[in-house]
Amino acid sequence: MTFDVWWFVLLPVVFGLGWLAARTEYGRGSQERALGTAYAKGLNHLLNERHDEAIDAFIEVLRIDPEKSELHFALGGLFRRRGELERALRVHQNLAERPDLPAAQREHARFELGQDYLRAGLLDRAEDAFNRLAGTEYARAALAHRLNIAQMVRDWPLAIDLANQLGDDAGHAGAAVIAHFHCEQALALQTAAESAPDESLDRDVAALAKLDQAAEAAPAHPRPWVMRGELALARGDARAAIEAWSRLYERAPQYLALVAPAWLDAHDRLDNLDEGIERLETLQAEVPSVDVLQALHGAWVKRDGPAEATRRLRAALAERPGVLGLRHWLAAGAGEAACDRAPMDADDRALVESAITQQAERLGRYVCRECGFGARRFYWQCPGCSRWDSYTPRHAEEV
Repeated sequence: MTFDVWWFVLLPVVFGLGWLAARTEYGRGSQERALGTAYAKGLNHLLNERHDEAIDAFIEVLRIDPEKSELHFALGGLFRRRGELERALRVHQNLAERPDLPAAQREHARFELGQDYLRAGLLDRAEDAFNRLAGTEYARAALAHRLNIAQMVRDWPLAIDLANQLGDDAGHAGAAVIAHFHCEQALALQTAAESAPDESLDRDVAALAKLDQAAEAAPAHPRPWVMRGELALARGDARAAIEAWSRLYERAPQYLALVAPAWLDAHDRLDNLDEGIERLETLQAEVPSVDVLQALHGAWVKRDGPAEATRRLRAALAERPGVLGLRHWLAAGAGEAACDRAPMDADDRALVESAITQQAERLGRYVCRECGFGARRFYWQCPGCSRWDSYTPRHAEEV
């Protein structure tokens, strides 16, 4: 009898517990199904590059399960790529300040936060965020970002230190990048010397020391030798300029095109123009360049006279025709005789010159191999993508 009484007491309790368990399991199943659907929608939108819809889907996931930190990271990254930096910062700051987050994920949040600050132009805060990652798995990536910041603010001593720590991870070739940093210091000293003539000698000596360090860092790199020759010629030492550019000719002859007129000027100052012309003619035969041809034409006029210079220029253009060479031919007046033989009226001539000039403007640019940025002057560092050594010393027509 006692057994029957307890049975009637326990039966409703067991039934209630079973019902509660079923409801809980059903709720979990519903939540998991909702999460799965929202995840799938978000991923599908991402694959189809519909970022607005992807963000909405991931926000729905976080509404269902706010603890999913990996979704917070994905959402913060999406905000940053879309330029919504305040939202990205808010997401990553919340993650970095969460005490319940594992240490590895907090470090990840700090790294993302540093990238947000960098993208927003808050360089001091970005530097601080990346500094705090020393000794973590993000240390080298943080160093690379700090190197970019050092270049942006032109802190070359710090850039050299960071590049030394990174080694070949500093860029295409770590040694070449370090050489550029030394050259930038030399350039700053030269600029300062121009504004303070009383201190120019000391600064020239300091600039030469920086160029020595650049050449030591990357012996085969052309820039230290280009700059060494320019500095020597500016000081009036034509012989030292020729010596530096002769070293350049041995290492990277195509870069002599950047200083071809100065090369001839240095030889002319030493009454040795013939040798300068001969070396450039050899270079032009090996590595044709419209810059070298223009410099040679000026030297031919001075040494041989306009008629012979015109003949040589015409022969060079017949062998290697090009719009840039033709523009120089017309600008130098070398085309007058040809126009006399086949006269054009003023309007026709203006039309031809306009067409040639427009094409020459397009083909006369230096083009970055990395991002395609075109520039009228040669840069050691691309203004578009900030990559070093991405330009060749040849114009678009010649590449």
